[in-house]
Amino acid sequence: MKKIKNTCTALHWSGCSDVGRFRKNNEDAFLGLQFDAQEVFRLGKFGAATTEKNDYAFAVCDGMGGAKAGEYASNIAVEKITKLLPRTFRKFMDDDKKAAAILDELFAQVHRALVYLGGSYEEIEGMQTTMSLGWFTPGKLIFAHLGDSRIYFLPANKNEISQLTADDTHVGWLFRTGQINEREARTHPRRNVLQKALGGANQFVNPQVGAVKCAHGDIFLFCSDGLVDGLYDHELVDLLRAEADDDAAKRIVAAAVNNSGRDNTTALVVRVC
Repeated sequence: MKKIKNTCTALHWSGCSDVGRFRKNNEDAFLGLQFDAQEVFRLGKFGAATTEKNDYAFAVCDGMGGAKAGEYASNIAVEKITKLLPRTFRKFMDDDKKAAAILDELFAQVHRALVYLGGSYEEIEGMQTTMSLGWFTPGKLIFAHLGDSRIYFLPANKNEISQLTADDTHVGWLFRTGQINEREARTHPRRNVLQKALGGANQFVNPQVGAVKCAHGDIFLFCSDGLVDGLYDHELVDLLRAEADDDAAKRIVAAAVNNSGRDNTTALVVRVC
C-alpha cells in the first residue's frame, strides 16, 4: 500500500443541532474529540487546530427509542473512543485495513453498550442510534458509518459534493442503484425506515468503513437525516462554499429547518485549511 506523506493537516470545525419546528425533544447529538496516545479532550462547538501532534474524531448520532437516546449514544461513543483510539494513535496511519478494524471494534463496543443499557432501563428500552464518525489523521480521513446520518465530501477543486456514506435503508439502495432520483428519495414514504442501527434488537453490527485523502480546501459535512430533508445536494454546495467562520454549521442548519424542520437537524462542518 502506498504511504501517505506525514504532513500536518489544519482543521476548522463548527457544529450545530436544532430540535426542528415540530419535535419536542432533540435526539440528535454531535461530538468532536482531540486525542493523542495519552489523553482525550472533548472539543467545543467550533474551533481550529492541526494534526501535527493530535488526531481528531468527529461524529453525528441520531437516536431513537427514548428522549435521551442521542445523548446516551454520544456519551457512550465518547467513552469508547477515549479508551480505544489513544491506544492506536498513529500506529496504523498508513494501513487503512487496520484502521478500519479499529473502527469496526469501536462500533461493536458502542452497540453492545447500547443493547445492555436498553435492556436494563425501561425508559430507554429498545434504544437505537445511527452514527457517522470520521477520524482525521495527517492527510487522511478514515470513516465508519451505520444508519442514515451522513458524511459528505466536497473537494477543494470541485463543485460537486459526494456522499461518502451509504444510507442503511431500502430507499437509499434504490437511489444508489439509479431506480429513483434525489427528489423521489427525499419524498419516499419509507425513506426513514432503517435496516441497520446501533443498539435495539440488531444482532450484528457491520458498519461501512472507508478512507479518503484530504487536502487544503476540502470540506467535510457530518449531518443527520433532518438536514438532508431540508436541503438538496446543490444547496449544500452553495452553503458550504460560503466564507468559513464559526457560524457555518449554524447557517446550514437554519436553512434546513426553514425549508423543512420536520425532524431534529444537525450539521458538523470540518474544513481542511
